[in-house]
Amino acid sequence: MTVLNKRRCLCLWVTVTLCVLSSHYNFAQNADTTKSPSQFSASATITNNGISIIPTFSLGKPAGIIELAMGKKFTFEPQFRFSLEGKPWSIVLWGRYKLLKTDRFNLNIGAHPALIFKTITNTVNGVDKEIITSQRYFATEISPNYILRKNVSVGVYYLYSKGMKESSSNNTHFITLNSNFSNIKLTEDYFLKFNPQVYYLNIDGKDGVYFSSGFTLANKKYPISLQSFINKTIKTDLTSKDFVMNVSLIYSFNKNYLPVK
Repeated sequence: MTVLNKRRCLCLWVTVTLCVLSSHYNFAQNADTTKSPSQFSASATITNNGISIIPTFSLGKPAGIIELAMGKKFTFEPQFRFSLEGKPWSIVLWGRYKLLKTDRFNLNIGAHPALIFKTITNTVNGVDKEIITSQRYFATEISPNYILRKNVSVGVYYLYSKGMKESSSNNTHFITLNSNFSNIKLTEDYFLKFNPQVYYLNIDGKDGVYFSSGFTLANKKYPISLQSFINKTIKTDLTSKDFVMNVSLIYSFNKNYLPVK
C-alpha cells in the first residue's frame, strides 16, 4: 500500500468519527428538554497488539480502535479498527437492544454486519503490489447478565456469525461464561476492574476452549485508562496462538443528550 493510500485510509476513519461527533453536538444544541435523555459515549484506543472481538484472533501489530454508542433502550454502536500503519482492519456496525432490565438481571440482544479487511500481495508485471480485500459477515448475539452484588456480576454471552460467500469461515459459534468485577478501590482516586471469562469457540466444526481476561486501571478524575488483555488456550483444534497479550491506552467519555426538536 502506498503512503498516499495509507493517508486516505486514516482520513476516512477521522472523517467518520468527526461526522458522528458533529451529529452529537447538534443534538445537544437543539435539544427538546421535555423528553428523557439518551446517551452518547465514545472511546479511542491505542494498543500494541490489536485483539479481535473473539480474542482467539489478533492483528499481531499495533492498532487503533474507535468505538461509539448512541441511544437509550436501543443503541447503535459502530466500531472502527485499523492498524497504525494506516490499513483498515475491521468495521462493525452493532445494533443492540436492552430487552429486559431489573435490579438484578439484564438481558440484551444485538446484531451487526461487519467487514474484515485483509492485505494480500499480487505480482503484476513482475512488481509486487499490496491489495486490501474484504470479507463480509453477519452476526447476532444474546447476553444475559446477573448482578450478584454491587460491582460484581456474572453472565453468559453467545455470538453466532455467518460468513458471506467470499469469507474464510462460514459458521462461527462463540460462547462465554464471564464475570465482571468493577470499581475495586486502590486509592481515593484510582480503581481497578477486571473481567475473567472462559469461552468455547467453534468455527466450521473445529473447536477450542480458552481463558481470557481484561485488567483496567482508571482514575475517577480523568477519562484516560490503562488496560491489559490476555488470552490463553486451554484446548483447541483451531490454528491459534497459545498465549496473546496486549497493553492499551484508552480515552473515553460518556454524555447524555436530548432528541432534536
